[in-house]
Amino acid sequence: MRGRKATKACGCAVWLLAVVCASGVLASEDPVVHGERVVLLHGLARSPSSMSRMEKALRRAGYEVCNLSYPSRKHPIRELAVDFVGPAVRTCFPENDKPIHFVTHSLGGVIVRQLAAASIEIPIGRVVMLGPPNQGSEIVDRFSDWWMFRKLNGPAGIELGTDEASVPLKLGATSLDVGVIAGNSSINWILSTFIPGQDDGKVSVSRAQLAGMRDFLVVRSSHPFIMRNAVVIEQTLWFLGHGEFEHRQGEVM
Repeated sequence: MRGRKATKACGCAVWLLAVVCASGVLASEDPVVHGERVVLLHGLARSPSSMSRMEKALRRAGYEVCNLSYPSRKHPIRELAVDFVGPAVRTCFPENDKPIHFVTHSLGGVIVRQLAAASIEIPIGRVVMLGPPNQGSEIVDRFSDWWMFRKLNGPAGIELGTDEASVPLKLGATSLDVGVIAGNSSINWILSTFIPGQDDGKVSVSRAQLAGMRDFLVVRSSHPFIMRNAVVIEQTLWFLGHGEFEHRQGEVM
């Protein structure tokens, strides 16, 4: 009888341990999210709906999420950051008692860098930039004089080149806790012919990188859809929780 009871007790203990581990209590490798805050910033000529899949994943993980809209085609980058995004962030998360993380697509990453440079009183936490033109894009160099390009992309689009007028280059290195994910798959081979090296159809892998960034990752994705990529969403959550990406053999995912 004692042996049978001991076996039963041991089995119950093992079952209880499995339940506890599954609940995450003992899974120390997984960060526990208690209402940490995240701001989502879409890219140039896009809208918050482009970040909806990322938003849902973050909410499921326990984050408080503010998926912002800003008039990306109507103002220069500094005005977008100081007059629109900054006030919107403070309205969404008025308390300055804990960090606010950012997940950005394309131009959104440059907006966060501009916010930091403008000394806006926002406690910027970890930042994940998806397909950011951190060193500008040759596409802007090639087409910024075209009236259609200017009409479609506005003042901010013209500032994303690689010459002396480039706002991303003027902003320089970052002191923020930044992780950058670049894509190396293009659905626009015509634009890719103007970009040296690997690219996502808008930004090269090399020009997505940022001096001072904490980590860098390359994924098989194109520029317009990188924020909806399942691997990208998984890696974004990992960086927000750990301050680094979950690197795997082969690197490109």
